[in-house]
Formats: sequence, structure tokens, C-alpha cells
Amino acid sequence: MIKSIDLFYGVLFFIGAHALSFFQLNGQFLKTDWFRKNEWIVAGAGIVLSFFYMWGTKYAVSGMGNLLWPARFIGFGTGMVIYSIGVSYFFNEGITIKTFVSLVLSLILICVQVLWKTN
Repeated sequence: MIKSIDLFYGVLFFIGAHALSFFQLNGQFLKTDWFRKNEWIVAGAGIVLSFFYMWGTKYAVSGMGNLLWPARFIGFGTGMVIYSIGVSYFFNEGITIKTFVSLVLSLILICVQVLWKTN
């Protein structure tokens, strides 16, 4: 049985985790030197990010009736969408047809896991 509020919190934590991870991993390529000059702080932020991923998984699993696979696909799909937005906005890498198809497939994965009812 799907618990909508838990699923909502799970997706929210995944969005936060993936958005922060985007900057943690790709901040070194931004025009600012801050990320390159503060590697230890950026790496240390991984501790906080770990909690966001754990909470996202916890709530997504609860929201999907204690099933692990749907939570994993929801986390993956959320990450694909956040990454595509970040790369497009901060690095002007447009969305090619190949990337668009990949994003659509990610969305389909999320929809299959959330909407497909099983026993």
C-alpha cells in the first residue's frame, strides 16, 4: 500500500541529496574557485549528504509499502532529472535527443514503480 506522505518526503530528501551532490561533484568545474580551494569541506559535506540519501531511502521504502526496488528507481530517476537540470543550467549543455530519451525512460521507471499495482 502506497503511503503518499512518506513517498513525498522520500522524493523531497532525494531531490535535496541529488542537488547537493551535483554541486559537491561538479562545483570544481564552475567559474568560482571556492570548490577547488575547499576540497576538504566539499568532501566533508558527504557526511550530511549520506543522511539525505538514507532518509530518502527510508521514506521512499515506507511510502512504497516497504519495497526496496521502487525506492531505488525513484532515487535513480530523481537523480537523473536533477542532474540534467544542473548540467543544462550551469554548464549550458543542452539536452540532446539521446539525453531526452534517457530522461523519459527515467520518468517511465518512476511511473512503473509508483503506479503499477502488485500483490
